[in-house]
Amino acid sequence: MSLALNEEQIMLKDAADSFFRERAPVSALRALRDNADETGFSRDLWRAMADMGWPGAFLPEEYGGIGCGFTELGVVLEAGGRTLAASPLFASVALCASALLLAGTEAQKSGYLPRIASGDLLMALAVDEGPHHRPHSVATRAEPGNDGYLLSGRKAHVVDGHVADAFIVVARTSGEADEATGITLFLVDAGAGGVAVERRIMVDSRNMAEVRLENVHVSRADVLGELHDGAALLQQVLDRGNIALCAEMLGSAREAFERTLEYLKQREQFGAIIGTFQALQHRAAIMFCELEMSKSVLMKALRTIDDNDGSLPLMASQAKVQVAETLRLVSDEAIQLHGGIGMTDEEEIGFFLKRARVAQQLLGDEHYHLARYASLRGY
Repeated sequence: MSLALNEEQIMLKDAADSFFRERAPVSALRALRDNADETGFSRDLWRAMADMGWPGAFLPEEYGGIGCGFTELGVVLEAGGRTLAASPLFASVALCASALLLAGTEAQKSGYLPRIASGDLLMALAVDEGPHHRPHSVATRAEPGNDGYLLSGRKAHVVDGHVADAFIVVARTSGEADEATGITLFLVDAGAGGVAVERRIMVDSRNMAEVRLENVHVSRADVLGELHDGAALLQQVLDRGNIALCAEMLGSAREAFERTLEYLKQREQFGAIIGTFQALQHRAAIMFCELEMSKSVLMKALRTIDDNDGSLPLMASQAKVQVAETLRLVSDEAIQLHGGIGMTDEEEIGFFLKRARVAQQLLGDEHYHLARYASLRGY
């Protein structure tokens, strides 16, 4: 298994890096925050990304995609992470398009995937219900009724839920809360009767939502995957989502490190460039080593998806632990090594710390995934 990008992927990386630096620098996120933008991302930017074909990167050509792999999506997400670019790419594509591709009927795939690939349809995954990631802790119920099902419950921390045209909702069709059995995934139109969405602006200036469902009717054709046996599908989607998130997180970590390194080469203290201080050189070296390790782990995780490798659960949790710990280290050190100016809103390095704290928690933090990895290994 190669842990290096091929020639085409390197070209994509260069194009994506240039695109996000020109079209979505950190200052664009600052403007979205300061202007209290109602969507939280630029529709024009999203349209330009769709024109580049990125929402359909790993989708088959028969569904409007370009038939590449998940690695290509990871390359784009990492480039976006470098500038903290806000877009629906993670929620709509990495999560929801994955779920449809993995388990959708032909009618579901044909109805949803081409519109996702074109950027015309935005979707969001509604899974967690409490303050922490517990995918099997599902109290939202789906009761049989009206020749289909009636969904009632509450979902928290739904990424980009406030702009979603449709949701994939995780609900319980049998069993009790916290049981892995009895979980089913449903396709729900955001405009359906009984759906209420409330936007939540996070500390990183990005968006999540609280979604409430009260007797929301869905048909039997809206069941995604197997009835009562959705836990396995959900875990596959979450594993793909975590690896995609790691790509963005690695991009943020690398950018924060490079900005900090440049600052160390310019800042003078006691008549000397602080980058010449051996103690600070050691700290930079540790960050560099952790970043290199994270690059290798992430690349293996992305290849695992494309190769349909059975080690995906292990690699997803390993990647989340490695990259999350690296991002925590680098974002902390970036603030410390910038000194007092790093704490000011004027300096952009603080945006990387705020994004780091949200991304680390999303879909399970490093502690959750370390425990999961140990459990998968039989400990």
